[in-house]
Amino acid sequence: MTRKIRITADSTCDLGKDLTEKLGVDISPLHIVYGTESYDDCVDIFPADIIKRYSEKKELPKTAAVSVGEYIEMFKKHVDEGYDIVHISLGSSISSSHQNAVAAAADMDNVFVVDSQNLSTGSGLLVLKAVDMVNNTELSAKEIADTITEAASKVHMSFVLDDLEFLRAGGRCSMLAALGANLLSIKPCIEVDSSKGSAMSVGRKYRGKLEKVVPQYTREKLSQYTTFDPARAIIVSRDVSEEITANVHEIVSSLGIFKEILTAEAHCTITSHCGAGTIGVCFMTK
Repeated sequence: MTRKIRITADSTCDLGKDLTEKLGVDISPLHIVYGTESYDDCVDIFPADIIKRYSEKKELPKTAAVSVGEYIEMFKKHVDEGYDIVHISLGSSISSSHQNAVAAAADMDNVFVVDSQNLSTGSGLLVLKAVDMVNNTELSAKEIADTITEAASKVHMSFVLDDLEFLRAGGRCSMLAALGANLLSIKPCIEVDSSKGSAMSVGRKYRGKLEKVVPQYTREKLSQYTTFDPARAIIVSRDVSEEITANVHEIVSSLGIFKEILTAEAHCTITSHCGAGTIGVCFMTK
């Protein structure tokens, strides 16, 4: 019998509609909530809408997990078509989406849920690795899920923020800290710790304009490791100039390590927390 495996993921993988449709990855959108209004991430609301609404009304949305029922509906659709499913979720310490996906899969023997222990293209890298395994190996869905679970700890995701306005407005840093950072032109590096289930912490604080800081950040992050997974790296950003992104691409490419260097744009969930002027480099080590 021909092996049929479908990879699914949360919208927070930030891989973009064109790429996920090309690869046959089904996406479960998280929810963007303004009071009684609820929208689906990059389905009926987009990052530009969030930034515009904050600019005009100083309103930031809440984000809500994919429900158990929504996961059941997505999984059942593919199971009924004869697929085994590997679902790669947003990190369990960030959202209840992972727990909801596990609950939805509990009564389905052929659905395997992976905690990405990450966010944004950190989980996106695992999605792409899973697709590679479907296309280039004969492993079962369970074997792929087990391999991706093990690989989650080898993902390195971080990003630099141009300012702290969205973090301040969302209650994630004080007004004093945001004001001080802006006055001193401090650009903090936010690091994701997969060993703690995608917990985030503030790493180095750079000082200067974004176009100066980002190349320095990129070189320093890449210099911390020696054994890279050569498959790919991803540069993810939100409202950063093409020149800055191109500069990062050139630095990553100059290593001569990665077979593929992708660029991606942060979706609504990440944008609602970090705002514009965000850029990060994501890769895996062996």
